[in-house]
Amino acid sequence: MTAVYILIFLVTVFLIITNLPVFGRLPKNQRLEKIHHLSNYRDGALQNQSFTPMQPEGVSFFKILKAFLFEKHPNKSPDKALPFVTPDIAGKPKSNSPEIIWFGHSSYLIKVDGLRILVDPVFSITPSPFSFIGSKAFKGTDVVKAESFKDIDILLITHDHYDHLDYQSILKIAPQAKTIITSIGVGSHLERWGIKPEKINELCWGQSTTLVNNLTLTAVPARHFTGRKFKRNQTLWSAFVLKTANYKLFLGGDSGYDTHFAKIGAEFGPFDLALLECGQYNAYWPYIHMFPEETVQAAIDLKSKVLMPVHWGKFSLAMHPWNESIKRVVLAATAKQFPLVTPKLGETVVLNGHLPTENWWLAE
Repeated sequence: MTAVYILIFLVTVFLIITNLPVFGRLPKNQRLEKIHHLSNYRDGALQNQSFTPMQPEGVSFFKILKAFLFEKHPNKSPDKALPFVTPDIAGKPKSNSPEIIWFGHSSYLIKVDGLRILVDPVFSITPSPFSFIGSKAFKGTDVVKAESFKDIDILLITHDHYDHLDYQSILKIAPQAKTIITSIGVGSHLERWGIKPEKINELCWGQSTTLVNNLTLTAVPARHFTGRKFKRNQTLWSAFVLKTANYKLFLGGDSGYDTHFAKIGAEFGPFDLALLECGQYNAYWPYIHMFPEETVQAAIDLKSKVLMPVHWGKFSLAMHPWNESIKRVVLAATAKQFPLVTPKLGETVVLNGHLPTENWWLAE
């Protein structure tokens, strides 16, 4: 009988924990009905445009878990604090060109046409549901806090993974944000966290929304997956095309390499800047994240004038050294003679102006 009570207790605790707000909420009602009618919804889940297994044939989840837990991977984190430039977060753009401030990983602020656009803000110490689980943020990457982002004009969330949709950061930033743009389904999480539905604008691939100053955001395909608990691909993952009166930027989110980059380049390009993932790759999951050389090729496919690598420099979510990805991107871009911008954390990039290329990570 004691065993039964223990089992009931454990099940109860499990249910309580897995229903905490941090895990969000799956889409339901009209939102779920809309998802079910999307052309890429099949077999109970949203699908990529190409067949995309989570790992290659013959590689099991347990093999990957064993590699994470028991294989030694040196230099996964920097030995000392990374250099950080104190940014002007609240101020308006100081030029007529877009300004971009990167905060590490995939969090960055775009200032353009008098607007401030904040993308995938993650300012918690770990990109996970609980602070005691997962990779800790590198030293020196915690200079900027979520509380600093007051009255953001547009809050853009590409998808619902913890390293892009951070519960604690959203609670501090979203209530004051004027507009939230995200992929279809993600609004269900936001609404559970108390965000007003009227400020949430969810897009499917190919859908656009025009905001103030004729700024347009269009959701386009990426090759990835979603899920905050156990059931995957119930919400959409997207990249976004940002079009202003004079500029076009590609905001890549997370994506493995595929033919969609060339298709997007043909339809929407050329781009003045592409912000593309660089880091957290491995041969164990080659389809859902790009290798650095593929990042450069994706920028070429997009017909971008300049590449800015993100998704690195704050967390170690894979097994490669923390700065390996940026080293490989620089080598690949140099070989292709492709323009690259590599700002320090917090440093302001100005298109047609300040385009830093210092290899600052080599000194760390």
